Amino acid sequence: MIRPSAALSHVDTFAAYLKERLPHHRSDTLRRLTEVLFGILQAESTLHRKIAVHIHRDATPSSILRLVARTFHETDLTPQDVTDVLLPLLPTGKLTFVLDRTNWKLGQRDLNLLVLGVALGDVVLPLMWKVLPHGGNSDMRVRMLLVGLLLKRLPARRWAVLIADREFVGQEWFSFLRARQIKRCIRIRENTVLDEDPARHYFQNLKPGEVRELLERVWVYGSWMRVVATFSPQGERLLVASDLSLWNTLTTYRLRWGIECAFSAMKTRGLNLEQTHMTQPDRLSRLFGLLSLALAWMVRVGAWRAGQQPISTKKHARPAISRASYGRELLCPALRWGKTTFYTYLDLLKSPFPAPERQKT
Repeated sequence: MIRPSAALSHVDTFAAYLKERLPHHRSDTLRRLTEVLFGILQAESTLHRKIAVHIHRDATPSSILRLVARTFHETDLTPQDVTDVLLPLLPTGKLTFVLDRTNWKLGQRDLNLLVLGVALGDVVLPLMWKVLPHGGNSDMRVRMLLVGLLLKRLPARRWAVLIADREFVGQEWFSFLRARQIKRCIRIRENTVLDEDPARHYFQNLKPGEVRELLERVWVYGSWMRVVATFSPQGERLLVASDLSLWNTLTTYRLRWGIECAFSAMKTRGLNLEQTHMTQPDRLSRLFGLLSLALAWMVRVGAWRAGQQPISTKKHARPAISRASYGRELLCPALRWGKTTFYTYLDLLKSPFPAPERQKT
């Protein structure tokens, strides 16, 4: 049996938690944000009409639907606000960051977000993002903006390394990171010039399963860097330029997959970001911010649950379920049925993630 009174008290409790993190926001605004956040988690959808079904208010369905729309149209929830909530969740010490894009289409319209997040085990938690006004690759200035904004909150001494795919290359970009003392682990294209020759010339005889490193650092996009090559699981030649050692380069670059897991949990295999019909950048940014909060909560509960009951592995040695889905299985019923376990899950959201295990080289 549904317990509306308990569900409503959960909304007020969570809104009070947000008020502690975001004191400059009005209490009624944070309560509406909480109602929509809970609706997204329960509906596993970003469609307004599906979110509205899970909001308990003494109002007509059309009024609740308008409330959901106003939350995205008018609420001033910025990426910096979301970062204020998420920073206390980060473990102490140096952190690994990942930069990537996620994009999809709504009709003929390109929806494209550049995301900078922190690696926490098998998932990357978004901390900064920017909705791009076009399809395709990001502009170098936008990348610098995201890194610069996060550096104001997390100084360079907290950055172990920045990981990025081969889209994120260029001399000005590499020099920007070096000047800010951020170590790089970035995939490069096969036609990238190393010293005077294309990178593919150095690794023409590379075989599947083989790992090869150039004996000396080479000049890559205006920097002396180490270049390591191997084959990806898809059979592509993988060239990575980094400021790390040979084996640390490869083990670190593998962490980039965590941002794909995060996008998957926020999109088709989780909260269905792609279902949204919103296309205006500010509204889409608010939605992504709420999904980032939801993802953090799901993963935090999932990590706690995995500590008590480890996730089983399949024959191919991969986990049978992601930590985000593992957490959502507990979190959603607690919100839907007003369970007292909600308070346990909220306490988890108030405490930092355990430090990620060190990667074996």
